[in-house]
Amino acid sequence: MSGIVERIAQNVANVRETVARAAERSGRTVDDVRLVAVTKYVGLAETEALIAAGCCDLGESRPQELWRKAEQLSDRPVRWHMIGHLQRNKAARSIPLVDWLHSGDSLRLLEAANQAAARCDRLIDVLLEVNVSGDSTKHGFAADQLAGALAATPAWSHLRICGLMAMAGWGTTPEEARRDFIRLRELRDQLRDQAPAGVSLEHLSMGMSGDFVEAIEEGATLVRVGSALFEGIQA
Repeated sequence: MSGIVERIAQNVANVRETVARAAERSGRTVDDVRLVAVTKYVGLAETEALIAAGCCDLGESRPQELWRKAEQLSDRPVRWHMIGHLQRNKAARSIPLVDWLHSGDSLRLLEAANQAAARCDRLIDVLLEVNVSGDSTKHGFAADQLAGALAATPAWSHLRICGLMAMAGWGTTPEEARRDFIRLRELRDQLRDQAPAGVSLEHLSMGMSGDFVEAIEEGATLVRVGSALFEGIQA
């Protein structure tokens, strides 16, 4: 166990240093970029090692894993991020556990999330997921649907819409992914004037282990990093 803790602590330090350098190149500081450590493929021991290394923002893409880990780590200072597609029938159980929903990908889901948040009297930070790559297998709003989604936000009293999220297209190189990140940033900038009062759209969640450097250079404020944190750890 000590070997896992030490290796993950070193990996976290390496990733944070890389984040800091990329943030500096974009005229920001490391504090301007939140590292969300993705625990999708690891167990409790690895997740606890992340927490020990100072990673309190943890991301899960599968609701059942979120439920399990949130229960196991209920006494830890964790902010859970739901980063994967959330079916409406799982919102009631998932939303009370999370601080952030990155995958706000449809009006129907957002309405269900608002209802779930209202029942437990919580305010959830939400990002609207955008299908910037146009990949038919991906979830998310098309760019021309976002204005309509923003117009609906005043009805969601328990959701705080604070930005956009996207994933680069499958199989893209980091430089190809950069084009998707630029599109998301430019889209966010265009939408700011249309956003209702109280909707800042300050956050951009983009970039994963293979392309988070490019994402930060193009304005990411949240990066979702998994495999880079577990290098050298046996699966």
